[in-house]
Amino acid sequence: MRTRRMTHVLVTATAAGSLLVACSGAGGSSNSGGGGKSINVLMVGNPQMEDIAKLTKDTFTKDTGIKVNFTILPENELRDKVTQDVATQAGQYDVATIGAYEVPIWHKNGWLSDLTGYIDTTKGFDKADLLKPMVTSLSGSDGKLYALPFYGESSMLMYNKDVMKAKGITVPERPTWQQIADIAAKVDGAEPGMKGICLRGLAGWGELGASLTTVVNTFGGTWFTEDWKAQVNSPAFKKATKFYVDLVRKHGEAGASQAGFTECLNAMSQKKVAMWYDATSAAGSLEDPKSSKVAGKVGYAYAPTVETKSSGWLWSWAWAMPKTTNKADAASKFMLWASSKEYEKLVGEKLGWARVPAGKRASTYEIPEYQKAAASFGDITLKSIEQADPANPGVQPRPTVGIQFVAVPEFQDLGTKVTQEISAAIAGKTSVDKALNDGQKLAEDVAKNYQ
Repeated sequence: MRTRRMTHVLVTATAAGSLLVACSGAGGSSNSGGGGKSINVLMVGNPQMEDIAKLTKDTFTKDTGIKVNFTILPENELRDKVTQDVATQAGQYDVATIGAYEVPIWHKNGWLSDLTGYIDTTKGFDKADLLKPMVTSLSGSDGKLYALPFYGESSMLMYNKDVMKAKGITVPERPTWQQIADIAAKVDGAEPGMKGICLRGLAGWGELGASLTTVVNTFGGTWFTEDWKAQVNSPAFKKATKFYVDLVRKHGEAGASQAGFTECLNAMSQKKVAMWYDATSAAGSLEDPKSSKVAGKVGYAYAPTVETKSSGWLWSWAWAMPKTTNKADAASKFMLWASSKEYEKLVGEKLGWARVPAGKRASTYEIPEYQKAAASFGDITLKSIEQADPANPGVQPRPTVGIQFVAVPEFQDLGTKVTQEISAAIAGKTSVDKALNDGQKLAEDVAKNYQ
């Protein structure tokens, strides 16, 4: 669940792609998607989204006549904005990026358009090529797709191979968290101004909450038991959180309490940290020599574990169409193009194969050019996605599916408030004990709705 700290940008684009779709399926409006039409797209400000904003005008718009107005926001702001727009039926946006947390909840509320008809009538889209974990996570209870994956991700450890070699350290392919903590201590200060590791500390259920919850899972903790007993201040949850906070305070990046995905990406790519645990989708940016000082020098390992066999999260930033749009045909054309094989080819040829929005299609991993560009991280990414188990991410049964989140509407607020307290602990403004005791009370209030 990547985020981008940047000012609000409105990009007017339009554009391309060799995939021209004829969409008149279920949910379609009477408006044609052709010349003179425009759609409003709200999306999270990650590198892959910035790429599509640049490419759309000269490709998709050129071929279809549909102008695309992009609004790009940091993740926390995006979540607030899209939730407000969709939940209130404001109808400001025709397409928005959401993920595995929102889809089942919003489908149940009747807020999202069923995309089945558009997919089935679009020649060449190849739904069967989509990775099963992505399809499952973006489907409603009726088994129909309510969002199309733009890219998929799990989480993994990324490290500077030159630093490790200089220190005589071999990073295990499947490390434990204690091994990573030990390595972080050894490489802290390996180069002037370099810290041992970058871990998200920015408050937000999809920011700090995502990475921390994977650590909680593998330490044997959970937000709730199967019968909805809150566990936020339980021994396992507390042990995991103290480990995380101690590690980032001792050997983590400067300003850790304000560091999210983008800050850690910058720190890793500019050689400010020796390791980074985060989204697998970050690899493409790290391997881009135009923006990364460590391109070709990064090693990759599976998400660190303690008590579980694996611990990587599962996420997809995906295109969804609110039912309030009156431009369904034009919107669906854009969504299907943006999730297509043709768009991946466009990115590879125009921007470089390492920057392809991967993790959603099996065929991506069979493209010779992509195989070469992703030789160091492609296999780990695909296997991490395939190994992720949203139904059983820890050591005990869960009340809902979800690895780095709890799939109930209240979690958005709960996760954000609890991570605000933990972020304060990272900043040294409160203790982990107080943060989790306060969080326990909030979690108990949520649990009452389901007991």
